[in-house]
Amino acid sequence: MPQFDDFEIKMLDVLQRDGRKPVSELAQEIGLSTTPCARRFEALQDAGIIKGFAAVISRRAVGLMVEVFIQVRLVSHSDGSPESFIAAVQRMDEVSSCWTMTGDHDFLLHVMVPSVDELNAFVMHRLMRLDGVRDVHTQLVLQNIKGPGHVPLAHLKR
Repeated sequence: MPQFDDFEIKMLDVLQRDGRKPVSELAQEIGLSTTPCARRFEALQDAGIIKGFAAVISRRAVGLMVEVFIQVRLVSHSDGSPESFIAAVQRMDEVSSCWTMTGDHDFLLHVMVPSVDELNAFVMHRLMRLDGVRDVHTQLVLQNIKGPGHVPLAHLKR
């Protein structure tokens, strides 16, 4: 695991809360002058620790009223099904995230659609029809309590 000093840990924490903060303000907040702060910032980007910056968009404000998690189980893992499934999911705009999982299901999808009818069409006419899909289990999100999340950093201070 890479080693981080207190300035870098503070920098990462601040940037997770406000990625648009100017380097001059960031430097002041973490207790560095601007030039060393800028160098550390660039080094964290070059190392791939800071992967980028993005706007956080309200799904409801853009008409995505239904949010679900869908667990997917494949028929087989030895016939190219996982690779085919992954390629198909990467092309599906409704899928915001996808993880491979241990346990009873192979994949966990985070999906957002405008309506329950569109969810039905997505599951029944697109997802279930992918080669190798054995079954799906859908869980409707009632309320998002916390997230999308930050990356925990407390373990870096030990």
